[in-house]
Amino acid sequence: MRIIPAIDIIEGKCVRLSKGDYATQKVYNEDPLEVAKAYMDFGLEYLHLVDLDGAKAKSIVNHKVLERLALKTNLKIDFGGGLKSDEDLKIAFDCGANQITGGSVAVKNPDIFKRWIQQYGEDKIILGADVKEDKIAVGGWLETSEQKIKPFIEAYQKEGIKYVICTDISKDGMLEGPAFELYEKLIDANSEISLIASGGISTESELPILAKMGCEGVIIGKAIYEKKITLQALSEFNTLNS
Repeated sequence: MRIIPAIDIIEGKCVRLSKGDYATQKVYNEDPLEVAKAYMDFGLEYLHLVDLDGAKAKSIVNHKVLERLALKTNLKIDFGGGLKSDEDLKIAFDCGANQITGGSVAVKNPDIFKRWIQQYGEDKIILGADVKEDKIAVGGWLETSEQKIKPFIEAYQKEGIKYVICTDISKDGMLEGPAFELYEKLIDANSEISLIASGGISTESELPILAKMGCEGVIIGKAIYEKKITLQALSEFNTLNS
């Protein structure tokens, strides 16, 4: 199981929200590069970079942060937040994203998102499935759609999607543990997807459980900032599971 630390960006700074609520933002570091280099120093290879300004604005905003991290580190970056158009996608890849995550666009503009899958392939496009009470949330989690999680993922798998980041919004930033039952249900229903767990990770003891149930990766954010999980522990988990 891949360990994927997260950096969420508002106005160029590293922040975290609780349950996706922008009013709860807390700045943890004013320099995302400093945080990214710390991840790299402990042997972590991946980074989940979220443009929260972009998610709200519905177009890419913090692409210069992406470009800086891509140039100054060797982390493989998946980038999401506000990617709605072909131009947004081009900017993200030109600025060094290894993969992009599409959430709202997959709900509101499925034709565009399906074309991206066909054009760039399963290894470059990740489906962001953000869940609120079993329904998909969009627009930086400010809106809830009527689409249910399981058929939403299944429909996109038929279009060629392989990687799915699934976040239970009620868990995100709360440090109360991940949505084990949700992930188990999704993996049992569709063992062929590469499911990446996100939201609520609070202790290193949760990692082997997610790995055993078949999660391909896990995204960890607030637990690192709040020192609930150390980078040393993540490094050791990586070594044992590589």
